[in-house]
Amino acid sequence: MKKNSFFPKRYFMVVGTFLLALLLYVDRICISVAKEPIAEALSLSDKQMGWVLASFSLGYAFFQTPSGIMVDRFGPRKILTIIVVLWSSFTAITGAAWSFISLLIIRFLFGAGEAGAFPGMSRAIYSWIPLKERGIVTGINFSGSRLGAAFAVPVVAWAITDFGWRNTFIILGVLGGVWAACWYIFFRDTPEELKNISEEEKDFIISQRQEKNTNATTKKIHFGTLMKSKNMWLAMGQYFCSNFTFFFALTWLFPHIKSEYNLDTVEAGMYTAIPLIFGAFGNWFSGWLIDKIFKKGKWDTSRIFPASLGFTLAAIGLLGSVYMSSAVGAIVFLSIAIFGADMTLPPSWAFCVDIGKKHAGTVSGTMNMAGNIGAFITALLFPYLLSWTGSTTLFFIVGAILNIIAVLLWFNMKPHKHFSQY
Repeated sequence: MKKNSFFPKRYFMVVGTFLLALLLYVDRICISVAKEPIAEALSLSDKQMGWVLASFSLGYAFFQTPSGIMVDRFGPRKILTIIVVLWSSFTAITGAAWSFISLLIIRFLFGAGEAGAFPGMSRAIYSWIPLKERGIVTGINFSGSRLGAAFAVPVVAWAITDFGWRNTFIILGVLGGVWAACWYIFFRDTPEELKNISEEEKDFIISQRQEKNTNATTKKIHFGTLMKSKNMWLAMGQYFCSNFTFFFALTWLFPHIKSEYNLDTVEAGMYTAIPLIFGAFGNWFSGWLIDKIFKKGKWDTSRIFPASLGFTLAAIGLLGSVYMSSAVGAIVFLSIAIFGADMTLPPSWAFCVDIGKKHAGTVSGTMNMAGNIGAFITALLFPYLLSWTGSTTLFFIVGAILNIIAVLLWFNMKPHKHFSQY
């Protein structure tokens, strides 16, 4: 019998998914940092750039559920390898865009390629991570996305200055190919398939990855059943609200701060990175809080309380930023908003694993589809409201209202009930 290693094998999987989330958001936020040189090279207006940013969200949203179904059927090893190769290819091809239409299509396909990433992670988490560790693992994964975005803003700004925006996209595409090769070589879909895992760890994972006495996981999934689930609709609604807030940070925060407070590119990049770093902290804190409450035997509270607290902070941060007259003040409140918005991610994705179990990829993909419709609306609403009103105030008020609505939705969600039961 193999002895337990100092560093459990399931944590190597977490390292891999953390790096995937980091890469995912480096590639995603690059277009926002490159907005000015791209707009200048292709003669694009702010509204046209809004459509470019929104086209990613549309492709990302449309392919969430199909990607989740494929992950559940074929496993995260194969599907994550394929989708990372696909999105990395379109990242590189972004550097070859020659017109508004070509950029629109490329970014839509890039979004479609990225769609299966988090559903794939959810399915891997179900197979590899015990129930009582899912909060912190989910928090770690999403903190990778926020750190990736924070890291990307100043670094990509520097790379674009030195190498040009076209070459920068090509370099990022190559990095994705390296991750995909490593994932396929070292990862396995279940601990049962890994040869060098200890028997103690394997038995521990298998015995702890779902609650006892349930037969809901054995039922074949039907999309109609999923759409009849109150849990599913509530999850979709609250995640729509969450993404509305956070996607602002990925798309318009950099140009907003730069323009509103007359900053240069590097200075704006440094300011923009701060809320994203706070987003990572929000993920860590929320993941820790989930597991701490869960260990006290309060399953529903462990999901509902961190999410509700996060949405409340997000609303306060968005409204507070409206009254700030300096970049520092605005960044303080926007950091609170993004910290809060990111607190909602670990409970949301843990909730999908809870109610989806062996169908966690499909359930989380469907939730993420709704969330990215919110992201799609954010990317368009910001420039259009700014054009119509001459101010960003109304946009932030809308975001705050959505966050309050999300709190109400969470108090009607039941994490302990399979989607076929509620």
